[in-house]
Amino acid sequence: MAIETHKQQLARAFHDTQSFKWNPGTGFTLASGLKSPFYVDCRSLMAHPGSRRLVASLAYEALRPVELDCLGGLEIGAISIATSISDFAFSAQPARTWRTFVVRKQAKDHGLGKLIEGSFQPGDRAVIVDDVLTSGGSLLKAVAAARGAGLVVTHALVIVDRKEQDGRQKVEAEGLTLLSLLTIDDLTSARPTPS
Repeated sequence: MAIETHKQQLARAFHDTQSFKWNPGTGFTLASGLKSPFYVDCRSLMAHPGSRRLVASLAYEALRPVELDCLGGLEIGAISIATSISDFAFSAQPARTWRTFVVRKQAKDHGLGKLIEGSFQPGDRAVIVDDVLTSGGSLLKAVAAARGAGLVVTHALVIVDRKEQDGRQKVEAEGLTLLSLLTIDDLTSARPTPS
């Protein structure tokens, strides 16, 4: 029997953690209000340490050739993704020190009123991370905020590209290289672990 790749293990983990649902009949309502036959729940997936490690390992390999100083994205989903990747990279070979940040959905109305929290400086090379790419709206909001804060953003990374609503094209139209760990095709062709 062939040894499963990390990519195959991650696709299967979506099934094993019940983080992927597929219902071609009634479908699921997305944040946009549109319907899709797929429901992808990366927050549930990232609640499992084994899944987090698979995401971090695959993301580290995908980002190794990219020059970056920090990574982050829109609250809440991007927090566990960026932190997992950063922690993995720090202990990997070769080790990388990739700092993290989070983009708030709106600036705080108290304290310093920050829109972005974390460790970054203007001119830093940043990668925006997100859980699922559908229309690209949340990812592009984070990109705009990061660029507005003086970060240089040329790459974005998502766990799953749903291949819907022209998300990839919209992201690439903003001058970004999009990296996805999985596509919806990987999830539909994966099978759960037999009981």
